[in-house]
Amino acid sequence: MTSRAALTATLVVLALWAPPSVSAQAPPAPAPSAEAQRVLQALEEAFAAVADRVTPSVVNVSVKAKKGASEGSGESPEMEQRFREFFGQEFFDRFFRRRGPRDEGRAAGSGVIVDGRGYILTNNHVVENAGEIEVRLSDDRTFKASLVGRDPKTDLAVVRIDAPPASLPVAEMGDSDRLRIGQWAIAIGNPFGLDRTVTVGIVSATGRTRVGVATYEAFIQTDASINPGNSGGPLLDLRGRVIGINTAIVATGQGIGFSIPINMARGILEQLIARGRVVRGWLGIVIQDLTDELAGGFGAPPGSGVLVADVMKDGPAEAAGLKPGDIIVEFAGAPIKEVTDLQRRVAAVEPGLPTPLIVVRDRKRTPLTVKIGEQPAEEALVAAQPREESFGLTVEALTPEAADKLSLSGRLGVLVTAVAPRSSGAEAGIRAGDAILEVNRQPVTGVESFRKIMAAVKPGQTLPVHLRRGAEGRSEYVVLKAPDK
Repeated sequence: MTSRAALTATLVVLALWAPPSVSAQAPPAPAPSAEAQRVLQALEEAFAAVADRVTPSVVNVSVKAKKGASEGSGESPEMEQRFREFFGQEFFDRFFRRRGPRDEGRAAGSGVIVDGRGYILTNNHVVENAGEIEVRLSDDRTFKASLVGRDPKTDLAVVRIDAPPASLPVAEMGDSDRLRIGQWAIAIGNPFGLDRTVTVGIVSATGRTRVGVATYEAFIQTDASINPGNSGGPLLDLRGRVIGINTAIVATGQGIGFSIPINMARGILEQLIARGRVVRGWLGIVIQDLTDELAGGFGAPPGSGVLVADVMKDGPAEAAGLKPGDIIVEFAGAPIKEVTDLQRRVAAVEPGLPTPLIVVRDRKRTPLTVKIGEQPAEEALVAAQPREESFGLTVEALTPEAADKLSLSGRLGVLVTAVAPRSSGAEAGIRAGDAILEVNRQPVTGVESFRKIMAAVKPGQTLPVHLRRGAEGRSEYVVLKAPDK
């Protein structure tokens, strides 16, 4: 075909094709029905009403760091790392005040007025290193605030401003125990300094544990947008009641934020106002989750309780008759399924109260009653910890199953269940799952033997440790250096 003929054919095709006329297009979608419009308008009105009602009670919390407070957030290195992972390095640097001692810049967060006497709930990480705290209300009134108390274990804090009670808008607290997954959630705060921003989403999950932000966790997960600066602000239901205190985001994710349930926050609030500190219940035991392998060895269904690995001398649990190897399946009438569950429930009991619990011992359910003690201060716990824990090592008896996995013919030695980051044990290369067979040329025959050997180690001493590790059960020596003090 000549080029002239080809051009003619192309023009014919184009002439035959034409875009559809307007009249040939599909008819426009019908307008929403009157009923649908009423539903949408009702929902819109609900969101707007919550914003109108609660926004005045949400405050901007501005913190000036203490003089000389430079590197660090005041928390342990492990906790700082947790916050970095969740908030991201940029947010950590800005809002956790990692500045030089001469930098007197301010960090900012949010808070919510929950008591007409001027009490404000916020996050511990917002005010933990505060030299001065300033609170700005929605009407632009500014107050110097005093720190009533803070609780790093839940990441909550209470501050107070001195203002006429009648002039303070107070948010109503709801009931977080009645939340349902999928219900609306509204967050209000000051993200990136943008005062009183309102975002909407749903409750994505409840009772989230092992998030790694606080010691005691039962977070509400939400996809309502929570950004740096929202920390300490309220999470609300559709009636404008506070159901949580916003505290964390997953920096690498989208729509994954966490709030402290208001029922947990309410108890902390009351204690901080009354005492200036939080008093928690304490059993005096070392516990671990009941894995499938452990459950089989103890004749218990997997996930049916927590295993008592050790009982502290002269503690409440010892007085009540608990023993290593007991499986706690019920506490104060509630079933126990994992370590975090038991920790949270024990901590909530007023010290001194006799509390029933049920353990499985020798495959039989055994009821006991324990008089709950008061959780010691962190300093006392560190001073009382077994010597091996100062190396960052947590160990337990070597079970037949663990011995088989490590190709050990006998049950001599102890199994490492946890190694603290940046500890002497971690620096030596010891890992969870290793079996320790020998320390400083002395054979380890069990937990008591191990503790006796470790108790005799002198500060700064260097000692060889014989390990068995891996599925193939290979032997290996590492060098462990004792802390200097």
